[in-house]
Amino acid sequence: MKHLLKSLPARILVAIAAGIALGLAAPAWLAGAAATFNSLMGQLLRFLIPLIIIGFVAPAIADVGRRAGRLLVATALLAYAATFLAGLMSYGISAATFPMIIDPSLASTAAEAEVRSVRPWFEVDVPGLMGVTTSLALAFLLGLGCAAADAPALRRGLSEFRTIVAMAIDRAVVPLLPPYIMCIFLIMAVEGRVAPVLATFAGIIGVIFAMHILILLVQYAVAGAIAGKNPLRMLRTMLPAYLTALGTQSSAATIPVTLRQTVRMGVSEDVAGFTVPLCATIHMSGSTLKIVACAMALMMMHGQACPPVMFMHFIAMLGITIIAAPGVPGGAIMASLGLLASILDFDADMQAMMIALYIAMDSFGTACNVTGDGAIAAIIDRFFGKRRCDTPKM
Repeated sequence: MKHLLKSLPARILVAIAAGIALGLAAPAWLAGAAATFNSLMGQLLRFLIPLIIIGFVAPAIADVGRRAGRLLVATALLAYAATFLAGLMSYGISAATFPMIIDPSLASTAAEAEVRSVRPWFEVDVPGLMGVTTSLALAFLLGLGCAAADAPALRRGLSEFRTIVAMAIDRAVVPLLPPYIMCIFLIMAVEGRVAPVLATFAGIIGVIFAMHILILLVQYAVAGAIAGKNPLRMLRTMLPAYLTALGTQSSAATIPVTLRQTVRMGVSEDVAGFTVPLCATIHMSGSTLKIVACAMALMMMHGQACPPVMFMHFIAMLGITIIAAPGVPGGAIMASLGLLASILDFDADMQAMMIALYIAMDSFGTACNVTGDGAIAAIIDRFFGKRRCDTPKM
């Protein structure tokens, strides 16, 4: 219980409650101070976004390229396909269900709030070093070049840069997220739009949780059909990994349990020992499902259209950007902020709401990712399990 109360989702929920309570009676100076803090925090995130993309995508690509082989390529393609299809499923279900949950008047409420919105005392402009697309292109160039040229010095430099970026997130951004979210809800309470937003959030979270269960059923139905096993028994075997991920909120920290349960599910040890650690960094079905649904919900709440072509582009890029996301709670949403801004045109306030909505149910996305790793391992084992000589050494 003590660990649960200290977790980031618990602190985010406390911050939301504190922000609403303060906002109901906040004087003008407190609202202005909150708006100023949020403006500065937004600039910090804006500056870090390209660094996060380069710091985590480039080393991941370099590492994948270094270990290139048939088993690796098959696992990576299957993990990406599962992530992409989860995003498409999330889009379809969200488009069908969210209009029944989200009150159309929320868009007009948001417009009215803009008129009486709280303004910061001052603003500091800290632009990113480059755009999101440029940073992605540079990350691919560095990662692929590092793998092709077998450059140990560059690989070590990329790894050290990833450590620096992860440290900035872990020691600067994550500790500031609760006050950042608190200030967002304080301002929303001052502007008179917090009650309908919270009521809508409850319905959205319920739909997203149901989608997590559905995607796992689909993944294990496919894996069971290919591997010739009972999918429900496979899911029951992976339940300890699911429950462990709920507590740790980290795919990497759950690897020992995921690996043990995958072997108990009947996957050969050599295939499981390769696919499970790899999928812990590149398979993000649960995270993608949640990000797509949350983004659609916020866009609908602001009266914005959600065209399928734009979201297909977003999902395709998201599956690449969030690989090897930082090993901190909420790493996937931090890595996706650039795409939210560049493709879906999210402003700083919408990004903050995304962070709050995502992290409030962060454990469920991680648990879905981890449990789905077992399904991918079972499919890979069906085709590569008897070819142990092809299995790379970890």
